[in-house]
Amino acid sequence: MKSLKTRLDVILRELTKLYPEARPELTFSNPFETLIATMLSAQCTDKRVNMVTATLFQDYPDAESMSKVPLDVLEERIKPCGLYHMKAKHILEACQAICEQYGGNVPQTREELTRLPGVGNKTAAVVAMAAYGADVLPVDTHVFRLAHRLDLVKDAKTPDEVERQLTAIVPQGERAHMHHLLIWHGRRMCKAIKPDCAACPLHTGACNYDAGKKQ
Repeated sequence: MKSLKTRLDVILRELTKLYPEARPELTFSNPFETLIATMLSAQCTDKRVNMVTATLFQDYPDAESMSKVPLDVLEERIKPCGLYHMKAKHILEACQAICEQYGGNVPQTREELTRLPGVGNKTAAVVAMAAYGADVLPVDTHVFRLAHRLDLVKDAKTPDEVERQLTAIVPQGERAHMHHLLIWHGRRMCKAIKPDCAACPLHTGACNYDAGKKQ
């Protein structure tokens, strides 16, 4: 197995060639939309979230208007995204907090974002990165899986630990890019079940995945 730096260089190079258009697949145009779309995306596909937010953001374009939506109405609007009782409750509470504590503007730092109801560390990192350009590397299920398969982390059992280890090795300015590359690869080729190793440019020399074992 090549050195960590060499393998990281190979991963960045090969995945950039494979996915030159890698970017967020959620549709949003401002920090408020970024936050709500990311909250809705928990255990839901980006495609389905985009279908819901296409009309949701037309009717409720900011935190103030969203905060006034009756709970049952919001639940019905976001029902296709799943977990709609919890998501609707958290969205309303977050929007109310944004209006009361931040003048209607979505806060910029991860620390402030995680104080909002229903906003965990990963969601806060995604919003800080996608809406405000923070140099962070959020860890979702795809990033977590590939970080282990590509042997980029050691004994990292939680998303927070994976993020700490990846942040330590991925150069500044490349972290958001790496985040998107790993997600695109995880969705398209290095899937949780039946990954297409034969077509993967990383399978020889940059990957420790054994198709015969559960990883």
